Amino acid sequence: MFDFGDKLQILADAAKYDVSCSSSGGKRKNIGGIGDSSSSGICHTYTEDGRCVSLLKILMTNYCIFDCAFCVSRKSNDVQRAAFSVKEVVELTMNFYRRNYIEGLFLSSGIFKSADYTMERLMLVVKKLRTEEKFHGYIHLKAIPGASEALLKEAGLYVDRMSVNLEIPTEEGLKLVAPEKDHQSVREPLQTIKTEIMALKEEKKTIKKVPLFVPAGQSTQMVIGATGESDLDIMGTANEFYKTYNLKRVYYSGYIPINPKDSLLPQVGTAPPLQRENRLYQTDWLLRFYGFSLHEILNTKHQNLELDMDPKLAWAIRNPQFFPIDINTASYQWIIRIPGVGRQSANKIVQARNFGKLREDQVKKMGIAFNRAKYFMSCADSVFGLGFLYPEQVKKALVKQPLIGEASNSSRLISEVDSYQLTLF
Repeated sequence: MFDFGDKLQILADAAKYDVSCSSSGGKRKNIGGIGDSSSSGICHTYTEDGRCVSLLKILMTNYCIFDCAFCVSRKSNDVQRAAFSVKEVVELTMNFYRRNYIEGLFLSSGIFKSADYTMERLMLVVKKLRTEEKFHGYIHLKAIPGASEALLKEAGLYVDRMSVNLEIPTEEGLKLVAPEKDHQSVREPLQTIKTEIMALKEEKKTIKKVPLFVPAGQSTQMVIGATGESDLDIMGTANEFYKTYNLKRVYYSGYIPINPKDSLLPQVGTAPPLQRENRLYQTDWLLRFYGFSLHEILNTKHQNLELDMDPKLAWAIRNPQFFPIDINTASYQWIIRIPGVGRQSANKIVQARNFGKLREDQVKKMGIAFNRAKYFMSCADSVFGLGFLYPEQVKKALVKQPLIGEASNSSRLISEVDSYQLTLF
């Protein structure tokens, strides 16, 4: 038998492979209780004002009835197993919060006995925290695929964000490494949560006070590099899930080889695809906030992202016919497509040009990466023809330079703000 400290070490370590725990949008107010989810983000991520915040990130148990080849908690894996009781998780969360170690809870679990049995225990944890402990801090709960609709709906009343992991981007890849699972079992809880959120929004139009239900929305996570999907496959799935289930985020987790005996997966010692992971996050940002469509960045003729440059720069180099863009006349939607120009800088440009034509020295002061942007834009005093260099010349001039702010693990420090403007300039 393990003591409490051993359990915590085992189950916190097992939870580290789940990266989908950054947050924003918590709206739960503190009314005579403890904590306030609306005051900050959670889980070793960064809030809009740059603060790093944390949460208790654990599994309820790492026992699991499934044998997914990519998972450290697979039932055939020779690892130490442990499980918390509902009471232990509640007490642990409250004790850590009172000691100012955490600002919330991220709770997931292996599936033991059945989906409903596991989901009921998770639901009881968040229910006790809210109703008995009066805890109003942030809670992110992993829903269990296959759990009943009633349990999902009840749990949703007590959490800020809920997520269901898609695991592998394609059905074919999932069947290869986890033949007992399928995407439909993930789609069903995502649809249940979406439907309930929308129903309560409609009720709010006629009823003054309706209960909160997953106010920070839902998300999912995909393991990248365990199977042979192209970047087009991955982003195609993400794009479809965003549109179908109104997801707040899709997380991309580079596969870390853990089982030396499994020939289906990359072998132990293979480096996780962190650079690829980063490029996928950048592409995700372009699709959601920069007005790009998926086929512009990835298509049947161009199925994988370049690793040596960010996707906005790669798109610009492949499409020289759109450049240079005149920042004194172009719309905001085109200015943000200039490599080196982020959304805030584009807004500054649009506002500033109301007072006169913009010159290069003025634009340089607006926070853009001018050494990159100069190849793709023209100002009032730009040298004629600078933007008409052959694409290969532009690529040679830019790719040899290190990308600003790019690090091998930068994609793990994501938040709900423009974190990736550093690399999407």
